[in-house]
Amino acid sequence: MFQSEKKHRDAYVTTLRRLLDYAADRFRELPASGLLDGGQQYTYGQMRRRVEEVSELLSRHGIGAGDRVVIFSQNMPDWTIAFFAVTAYGRVAVPVLADSSATEVANILGHSGAKALFVSAAKWEILKDCPGVSQLLVVCLDDFSVTASAGAPGQSGLVREPAPDDLAGIFYTSGTTGHPKGVMLSHRNLCHNVKAAFAAAPFGKKTRWLSFLPMAHTYEMACSMLYPVYVGARVFYMTKAPTPALLADALARVKPHVVCSVPLVIEKIYRSGIRKKVDQQPALRWMERHMSWLFHRLIGFKLRRLFGGHLRFFGIGGSKVDPEVEKFLFDIHFPYAIGYGLTETAPLITAKSVWQHRYGSIGQHAFGVQVRIADPDAETGFGEIQCQGPNVMLGYYHDEERTKQVFTKDGWFRTGDLGRRDGDGYFYIKGRIDSMFVGPAGENIYPEEIERLINNNIAGVEESVVVNREGRLVALVKLEDSLLQKCQNVAEHYLRVIEEKKKEIMTFVNGCTKKSSHLNAVSVVKRAFDKTATMKIRRFLYQKKNGENEV
Repeated sequence: MFQSEKKHRDAYVTTLRRLLDYAADRFRELPASGLLDGGQQYTYGQMRRRVEEVSELLSRHGIGAGDRVVIFSQNMPDWTIAFFAVTAYGRVAVPVLADSSATEVANILGHSGAKALFVSAAKWEILKDCPGVSQLLVVCLDDFSVTASAGAPGQSGLVREPAPDDLAGIFYTSGTTGHPKGVMLSHRNLCHNVKAAFAAAPFGKKTRWLSFLPMAHTYEMACSMLYPVYVGARVFYMTKAPTPALLADALARVKPHVVCSVPLVIEKIYRSGIRKKVDQQPALRWMERHMSWLFHRLIGFKLRRLFGGHLRFFGIGGSKVDPEVEKFLFDIHFPYAIGYGLTETAPLITAKSVWQHRYGSIGQHAFGVQVRIADPDAETGFGEIQCQGPNVMLGYYHDEERTKQVFTKDGWFRTGDLGRRDGDGYFYIKGRIDSMFVGPAGENIYPEEIERLINNNIAGVEESVVVNREGRLVALVKLEDSLLQKCQNVAEHYLRVIEEKKKEIMTFVNGCTKKSSHLNAVSVVKRAFDKTATMKIRRFLYQKKNGENEV
């Protein structure tokens, strides 16, 4: 792309309406999106026409500019159609995560004051009996038919072209703290993040994306839904959760250039797949020790082939990637990149592009974003990460008090994350301020560091979370199913294996940490931990003991 054309696009795309119009005019005949099985395929010209039709449907039922419209569905191209039909005409989208319960969706419908609901046929079974739904216009996202309506069509829902600082969407998030918030993002917020993503990793119209993270989350929305529209690229959507088998099949069929993911996905591939196979094969272990260059070349070739053989960008965001896994990815020349941000920042704050490496770093400030470390510790340099820029939200919906709490007096957004910056402008994250414990002698204890020790060094551990229960550090551990399945039918053997593993964890952690970080107890959980959309464990759910789930 010529520099003058890029400048024109950057200047023109200030709202989602303009983003849609630019793509439809510039890339009219190019394929925009589709399902893996071939359904819901659109060119960019067809996409805009469908968006206009759906917007007219909303208007006929009295849904106009400023009205809130909930979108509740698994990933699909028509999710994008619904989103643009709402936002490009001055309405406000309220995306809801597809794994939300009926109660959670009902609460969002009530709090947002939504007048309409886009819902897939699969999700409608969950919601059809929810209180308040009968008062809404309900549109089936599979074919845009009207499922339910409080009144007859014929009303005129007036629309308008939105301005950059108009509200585009309300994104509800509970993060890992347990306090749901309606994050208000403007057209400027979302469009700027697309430009920041392009600045960090420029791609063009011949690029293929594979999307499997929830579209309702700002990370996937900005980087795998809106960014491809910005450059005229093609997106293939997975409608089901990416199990290893489904993901492997999708990668082989799409052969994507770009995949956005979360640390848990690549860490599982490394620990449960690659690392386990290497440890089980003496030849590979010998090669790793004595011919590391050949080992890395071999494993790198196999991993790139697993991802379809054409991968140019594997984005990792949502939480901090394990340094050991990152070092491995670098050694095998895997094209990974790292981004850091929050829903409140739409989401990008910092980015580390492919081959731009500082191990453990979350990168440098994103395009157009200012980042600072507030009140850094004199010895460690760690302080709160704060940012300012066109990416920062308008505030929390109907919550002025909480909005005030997350902004400093001079207008910077407080992320709630502890971090530091090195002399070259690279940032490093320590953990959440609200998850940090203060020991009896005033020491700061970071549970994430203890969790990494457990996950990386104890065989058979799938994941863990460390909590503070009345001054006692307790590690909750989910063991791999393969470790326990052989002894499930013999209760005595089952309990002995668990007790041995608990003792191993306690001995290891307390032997390599300072006294203030010593564990007081270890519990094994029966069920997988409840997680956010970006696969971070909802820590607050495990502050109290659950006798039914803990052994």
